[in-house]
Amino acid sequence: MKTKLLHFFKLRNWLIVSTALLLLSFQPATGSVLIRQQVVQAPFKMRAITTPDFAQCGKLSITDFGAEKGDKVKTTAAIAKAIDMANKAGGGVVVIPEGEWLTGAIHLKSNVNLHLEKGAVLLFSKDPKDYLPAVHSSWEGLECYNYSPLIYAYQCKNIAITGEGEIKAQMDVWKQWAGRPSGHMNSLKRLYYMAYENVPVNQRMMVNDSAHFRPQFIQINRCENVLLNGFKITNSPFWTVHLYLSKNIVMRNLNIYAHGHNNDGLDPEMCQNLLVENCTFDQGDDAIAVKSGRAPEGWILKTPSKNIVIRNCTMVNGHQLLAVGSELSGGIENVSVENCRTSDSVKMFHLVFIKSNERMGGYVKNIFVKNITGGNMQYGVLGIETDVLYQWKSLVPTLVRKLTPISDIYLENIGAKSGQFVSRILGQPELPIRNVHLKNVSVEQIRGNKKHIQENINNFDSDN
Repeated sequence: MKTKLLHFFKLRNWLIVSTALLLLSFQPATGSVLIRQQVVQAPFKMRAITTPDFAQCGKLSITDFGAEKGDKVKTTAAIAKAIDMANKAGGGVVVIPEGEWLTGAIHLKSNVNLHLEKGAVLLFSKDPKDYLPAVHSSWEGLECYNYSPLIYAYQCKNIAITGEGEIKAQMDVWKQWAGRPSGHMNSLKRLYYMAYENVPVNQRMMVNDSAHFRPQFIQINRCENVLLNGFKITNSPFWTVHLYLSKNIVMRNLNIYAHGHNNDGLDPEMCQNLLVENCTFDQGDDAIAVKSGRAPEGWILKTPSKNIVIRNCTMVNGHQLLAVGSELSGGIENVSVENCRTSDSVKMFHLVFIKSNERMGGYVKNIFVKNITGGNMQYGVLGIETDVLYQWKSLVPTLVRKLTPISDIYLENIGAKSGQFVSRILGQPELPIRNVHLKNVSVEQIRGNKKHIQENINNFDSDN
């Protein structure tokens, strides 16, 4: 009996010491996340952007938490454990090592940097069940509970995704869901009416057998102090990078390739204090689409997208370099795009396209676009249209009519190789578009009959 007790106490002591050593090996170095300020030059007043710096934080490799290549269950659990420990430590860098790692949804927490080493690939599961339970998200400007984005951050502070690795979606199921069958359209109608009836968001469940609301790849939802730097994105179920109701964000050196349906590269929605620089976009839809909620959501949340600077970016393919809208019910102001280019081979729609409709309300003002080199345009350099409804036109009626004031649009030093026109501006008779200024904006070869097509606009000038 004494021998058994002795063995028991020895084993207990060994377990205590081993557990302590194990936790010590995982514990990040002492020191919290630093906050850096970056002053951004813009043609409007803009506060310095605050972003996190993890230089004083320790590193936690997912292999130390049980991740195994090819094992989705173990790797998903390991990433979650590492994120949780980094968060509890007050700051940490969760490292994805070289190699391909199959995973389900990743949910970030405050004070965590998800870092992809060179040669690392996070390959996301193609099974929609791996993105449940549903989370507080949105679909085309309307809030709801839906499948989790592949990488999701909700109400976080001081977060980052960095490194030279790659995050990749498998498109098998998402391609099938993109067809918008009747079940999907009926769910869209249901969500539209729930928004107007002010049904609480936690009752707007959009996960069922036929809704097929595809998740965003990355959604940063109601977060502050965000850094996205250096990595590559390949494929996306829906919008690729969705910045939602967040502020103080820097996004730089990203290489985004996504040619599925609705594959915008970047959608800042109701976001403020954002810098995007040195990124490459190769899209099946708009490269950058600035939004601020669909009515009545934007009217209720009252959070405009503002103070957004985009510079030194390249667009390889896609519809628009910059789209504004069509979801803009919360308002959009103070957007600057500078020193960007599209590839010579691309045949995009417009360089700049501002779009709204009679249901949106909101406003658009102070849009500055400068020093842009464009290729062959299907339409032209600038398009402004106020009757863009897409599938919503015949799907649901106009419940509340609110037009969108659009004013103070400035384009300078922009050239495209070919297009039907330089600008086409189509305002509403009751609310003309105001103050559109083009300086040194040209298209080398114009295929249409007019350089400038206009309806309902006050104070337009072009010196070229």
